[in-house]
Amino acid sequence: MGEINVGMTILCIVIAYLIGCISPSIMLAKAKGIDIKKEGSGNAGTTNALRVMGKKAGVITLVVDILKGVIAVAIGFVVGGSVAGMCAAVAVFCGHVWPVFYKFKGGKGVATAFGALLGIDLLMALICLLIVVIAVVLSKRMSVGSILGAACFPIVAFFTQPAFIIPGSALALCIIIKHKANIVRLIHGEEPIMSIFDKNK
Repeated sequence: MGEINVGMTILCIVIAYLIGCISPSIMLAKAKGIDIKKEGSGNAGTTNALRVMGKKAGVITLVVDILKGVIAVAIGFVVGGSVAGMCAAVAVFCGHVWPVFYKFKGGKGVATAFGALLGIDLLMALICLLIVVIAVVLSKRMSVGSILGAACFPIVAFFTQPAFIIPGSALALCIIIKHKANIVRLIHGEEPIMSIFDKNK
């Protein structure tokens, strides 16, 4: 990994965290006079943006959240090297989930985590995406894809990017914990299907 520049690594962590704090769903909702944290599931992420504000807002939220991860990690790698890049991946995720600008109440971090994985290792990210997509298509529920993708991450990382297993698995565990309410609803058969799969909408 080469010599670690502590100062640059810390700078990359701070920048990545602040990038993660940018919340497109909250900003889009505010522009429409909506408090996304009080609508739908109350989550400031893609699925709830889609549910509350429609497809356009959902797509914008998804793209921006993914780009946050990609950009933060890219800055880390360019400025501070591989260690800084991986630290930036963790920091941008934390910024998304616990944004200082929004009283530390953000989204669940799935899209931003995926963006970070893209920045670290394309193959790792694409395998995780494939798992998520298959699970979502079969279940018609984004939560199932997110949970399964996070659960499978350590195995995927073992074969593609072993250096990121520990920090990445910590993020994956956090994603699963953030889906606790979804897991309870899934167990009770109460988890709603995504609006794009709902023929009544």
